[in-house]
Amino acid sequence: MEHTLSDTPVVTITFLKYKGFKNKWKAFGRMGQFSINDDDVEGLEFFKLLGSGGGNGFSIFPDWGVYAFLAVWNNEHSVYQGFQNLNSPLLLLNDGLHQWRTVYMKTMHAHGAWDGKNPFATTHPFDKQLPIGVITRATIKPSKMIKFWKFVPQVSRASKNKPGLIFSKGIGELPLVQQATFSLWESGQQMMDYAYRSKFHKEVIQKTRELGWYKEELFARFYPYKSEGNLKLGLL
Repeated sequence: MEHTLSDTPVVTITFLKYKGFKNKWKAFGRMGQFSINDDDVEGLEFFKLLGSGGGNGFSIFPDWGVYAFLAVWNNEHSVYQGFQNLNSPLLLLNDGLHQWRTVYMKTMHAHGAWDGKNPFATTHPFDKQLPIGVITRATIKPSKMIKFWKFVPQVSRASKNKPGLIFSKGIGELPLVQQATFSLWESGQQMMDYAYRSKFHKEVIQKTRELGWYKEELFARFYPYKSEGNLKLGLL
């Protein structure tokens, strides 16, 4: 992976792991209170503080100890300033933090919307031989929630132990309603083999279209070129 400082837009996702009831409770409390003004963090264009699902990440029950901070930055210098500047509000995320891992990514493709817009501008050509990170995100229609969550366990089992899958975790803004998945694959080809050649995954796509589960959705592919931290993603 590259280790030069990028001067073009960067997407980061940071997984934050907390231990102990007190620290987990404080982390959970930040979900509804954490906010950043436009001029608080220079170069930060978009961000979301996300909870995660229990078990293997695809559960209606939360993982109280793991959270994710997703962000879009002007450049990599802004990332370091945002996470290390003593006046940065992002330092609040370090309160009670046990382990963390930040993945740096370049957007290869994104379509759809998140809060009415697509925050991920393409900055890197798609190459199916490169490692790939994928975010799928949707706001589920209230009238479709029961049908959607009945289907989720099947999707979770179908994606388990797929060739090339390094890591996956269900994340989201609001339990049950606003849901996303982040996954890392050894190559874009292996991700596409699962997405487009898996019989079950094709059925999922067909059901999504037929049943109209979502009122907003987004799908994005990224080139994960660097990571930092002491948390092994496979041990979440």
